Amino acid sequence: MEIQLPNGLRLNVPSFPGHVVVRAVLGVAALAVLLSSWFTIAPEEAGLVLRFGRYARTVPSGLHLKLPRPIETVVKVPVERQLKEEFGFRTESTAGTRRTYSKEDLSAESLMLTGDLNVAVVEWTAQYRIRDPYKFLFKVRSVQKTFRDMNETVMREVVGDRSVNEVLTVGRQEIAAEVEQRLQALCEQYETGIKVEQIVLQDVNPPDPVKPSFNEVNQAQQEREKLINQARSDYNQIIPKAKGQAQQTLEQAAGFATDRVNRARGDAELFIKVHAAYQRAPEVTRRRMYLETMSEIYPKVKKKVVLDENLKGVLPLLPMPGTPEVKP
Repeated sequence: MEIQLPNGLRLNVPSFPGHVVVRAVLGVAALAVLLSSWFTIAPEEAGLVLRFGRYARTVPSGLHLKLPRPIETVVKVPVERQLKEEFGFRTESTAGTRRTYSKEDLSAESLMLTGDLNVAVVEWTAQYRIRDPYKFLFKVRSVQKTFRDMNETVMREVVGDRSVNEVLTVGRQEIAAEVEQRLQALCEQYETGIKVEQIVLQDVNPPDPVKPSFNEVNQAQQEREKLINQARSDYNQIIPKAKGQAQQTLEQAAGFATDRVNRARGDAELFIKVHAAYQRAPEVTRRRMYLETMSEIYPKVKKKVVLDENLKGVLPLLPMPGTPEVKP
């Protein structure tokens, strides 16, 4: 077949029979149908087959067949992958252990009012999985936005029930657990098909304008706790020691009292026995008592004079004061 070109040249184009063109078109159409009839689902995904836009079936991972487009289409949902939503901050990139965060102002998400009418900046991450891909795609419109709104609502409700000290210090774990429980209940109520894995409180701080004052308050509270703990330590050391000493004194007094009572009883028993012996032999007892008394007195006398019973006078024997001693 010859074609006349605008510049006056003629172009010879080979002509094909009509049935060859039809076969070529049919072959291309058959190839397109074949290519659009099989599909692959990754191991961490589930495939939802839609027939004319309506849900038909769910297929697991692997190689599958379907009717060609536009009759059936496939939507792949990552059911085995852990997903997350960030609130109050955004992670732009991660290089190893270093992360880059967005400088966008997200205070509208993180500023919250506590139960004691203070303001706290709460940043958190919601980690979740898609448990039911059918509900995730068809039960809720804009499921991701709905899930974020539910997160903010539950977090503000839980934070609003606690004081700022609980939110910033000791109550963080309890807040995360309660938010996770309430959020899962809402997800089941709205049939989102989401399983909440974990709520992680990243940073909980006071607003920047009041940070210095809040840090001073924290330091004062820490100093107070330190003094209280030190006082308790001193109490635990001194009080038991004093109680032990008091108990020891009481035991010593009881022992001394027992000893005095026993000694008094012994002396009384001795006196009774001595009196009984005296009554049996008064002269012997009197003589013995005299001798015992003299044995105690004589050693204390420096100069002793022993006289004979038959001696008539003592003048020749005793020197008088002022007179010389007469030697025999």
